[in-house]
Amino acid sequence: MGQIILDQVTKSFGDVNVIPPLDLAIEDGEFTVFVGPSGCGKSTLLRLIAGLEDTTSGHIRIDGRDATELPPSKRGLAMVFQSYALYPHMTVRKNIAFPMKMAGVDKAEQKKRIDNAARALNLTDYLDRRPGQLSGGQRQRVAIGRAIVREPAAFLFDEPLSNLDAALRVGMRLEIGELHNRLKTTMIYVTHDQVEAMTMADKIVVLRAGVIEQVGSPLELYKKPRNVFVASFIGSPKMNLIEGATAAEHGATTIGVRPEHISVSPTEGMWKGRIGVAEHLGSDTFFHVHDTGLADMITIRAGGEIDLHHGDTVYLTPTPDKIHRFDQQGLRVA
Repeated sequence: MGQIILDQVTKSFGDVNVIPPLDLAIEDGEFTVFVGPSGCGKSTLLRLIAGLEDTTSGHIRIDGRDATELPPSKRGLAMVFQSYALYPHMTVRKNIAFPMKMAGVDKAEQKKRIDNAARALNLTDYLDRRPGQLSGGQRQRVAIGRAIVREPAAFLFDEPLSNLDAALRVGMRLEIGELHNRLKTTMIYVTHDQVEAMTMADKIVVLRAGVIEQVGSPLELYKKPRNVFVASFIGSPKMNLIEGATAAEHGATTIGVRPEHISVSPTEGMWKGRIGVAEHLGSDTFFHVHDTGLADMITIRAGGEIDLHHGDTVYLTPTPDKIHRFDQQGLRVA
């Protein structure tokens, strides 16, 4: 079991209130991602759940038990940090075994759990190596293995991939997703990378200044962002936001259109502009269009083989039923 309930949880550092009263339910077996810009409170919230920070007020319940005042070791959770925090003089086997040794688990059970974790993480051939003989991705898998053998109610990940290069990040993202599918254990994952959030999560919690702006599945947040902040944060490249007369025509203060929902033509369309930088990614090309009179820049997503170049005049047309409308407060207009 791994249900975690936050009931009116707050956190203050002196006179600074970093987490206003917050309610959140994380269901057993869910992969929940906390996402938001730097300083939004996502890591602080994770540390409150882990017991590494004291709550100022409110309650944290783990599987129905009030864990608010429990020390980290009594909460039944396992945390994987941004830094691997491995013991360099120990082999991979001994690093993974360390939390079990400290907990007094007998050696036969230790071996069984180590072997199972090593198989799950493709570490069987590396058990007798030391961390210095491993790649960054392998070291992070060892850190995850050390968490797995504790058989926790939930795993807590604090930006575990931020020290890896781009290719390793993609690989580890897939591995963690596969691990969740195999273990069916609750996972809470903190990241500032909304691509990680979109590709890994069952449920995304978008935070800003300690406040939950929206909770939902990746597609819910993509299709129906609750406000301008969520609309601009979820999606890559981010949504184009347009104000002024064009927005007023749609009964809104601000309208939003995602790059993939704008067609481009060299001859006709609703909005005229000029091609600036083009980012060619093979299957797709992102064009940054200027001089539209709508915004400083409009980004569009087009096919990889489209024949447009810097300085070309183009015409843009948004897909009518994909236009998002927001009111003066930045809230979604139904």
